[in-house]
Amino acid sequence: MRNVLPFLTLAALAALFTAGCAGPEEKLGLGVDNTFDIVRLGELRRSLEQTAVFDSPDVGYTTGFIHGVDRTLGRTGMGIFQIVTFPIPPYHPIATKYFAPEPPYPDNYKPGLLSDSLFDTDTQVGFSGGDVAPLIPGSRFRIFDN
Repeated sequence: MRNVLPFLTLAALAALFTAGCAGPEEKLGLGVDNTFDIVRLGELRRSLEQTAVFDSPDVGYTTGFIHGVDRTLGRTGMGIFQIVTFPIPPYHPIATKYFAPEPPYPDNYKPGLLSDSLFDTDTQVGFSGGDVAPLIPGSRFRIFDN
């Protein structure tokens, strides 16, 4: 009987810590995604594009750049906050009034799957196209896109 009590305690703690971890997992993943926007520069590229299209090309590179840097730093700070507080509820996206829940891309670029043998298994031809370097403008190489 003395050996059963530590085992039951350990089992109860394991059940407590592993049950219902979808919320913290989603919050941590979204936090990492938001934090790396400073590397991906999605907000900056989108702000440049939207300002140049809707205001004028003259202010697209100045005002759009400043607005993009501001939004990039805001999204990165929000991501760091989500990473630090991922075990603590609430688990839904925060600041949705100011930022989209998912990190944005410019309207002129929608990423797809990378060309990799994991996703493209065309062994007869030897290659199957895809994005070679998706962050570098002009590097899109697509073959056999249906």
